[in-house]
Amino acid sequence: MKKRIQTVILAGLLALSGAAHAEDLTFYIMRHGKTMLNTTDRAQGWADAVLTPPGEEIVKAAARGLKDIPFQSVYSSDSGRAMQTTRIVLAENKASGKVEPVLDWRLREFNFGTYEGELNQVMWQAVATKLGITMDQFMNEASLKDFANAVAEIDAANPEAAKNWPAENYDQITARLSASIKDMVAAEAAKGDGNVLVVSHGLSIITMLKIMDPKFVEPPAGLKNASVSIVHLKDGVYTLESVNDLSFIEAGKE
Repeated sequence: MKKRIQTVILAGLLALSGAAHAEDLTFYIMRHGKTMLNTTDRAQGWADAVLTPPGEEIVKAAARGLKDIPFQSVYSSDSGRAMQTTRIVLAENKASGKVEPVLDWRLREFNFGTYEGELNQVMWQAVATKLGITMDQFMNEASLKDFANAVAEIDAANPEAAKNWPAENYDQITARLSASIKDMVAAEAAKGDGNVLVVSHGLSIITMLKIMDPKFVEPPAGLKNASVSIVHLKDGVYTLESVNDLSFIEAGKE
């Protein structure tokens, strides 16, 4: 059963919606399928990898579970793993007609800078040391804001970072995601009521949900690959209807 989480909306969220009275929109926000780098437990932000065969199968199951939902628009991160996931979902979904996905770089995962492709354990330990806490404390207590800012600070001190893409801090991440949400809502409100599919990444989706509902609590274990979080927007009010929902996968397996 989907858990409903009623949001408490602040005045600032009306500006985020792009209108004083937004249309009746339902956002299906999906995490991409499992990739090769997920499987080897390596940092995968702006770095990319294709879905594994089992990862593709799980996405296909989720796609079958979503196949009868008519999406008036589809938005996807421009990372390959997100686009691959989007193509699989649209291939199964005949209810949406020939909707073309809009690729938006702002829906990418966090940028981990010089930690891209590194073992997660190495990055996490560096962050825990930077924050002056144990690894257990980091895994159970550190916020995404603390994590992102620590990675950015560590990366800023690395001469190699200047040669590539330096890691983003939390303000940079929330700024691009907030802008993406605002633009999506404005575009969809102009079309009228409907369903919208958004394909993005684990940490970025959690951050999007926190932007929509500041009281949203980060899931301790993160979001599962191919999970769906459903957000309803009506008259400027966001309601998180489900988070980390695996029911579409289960329905597609039947």
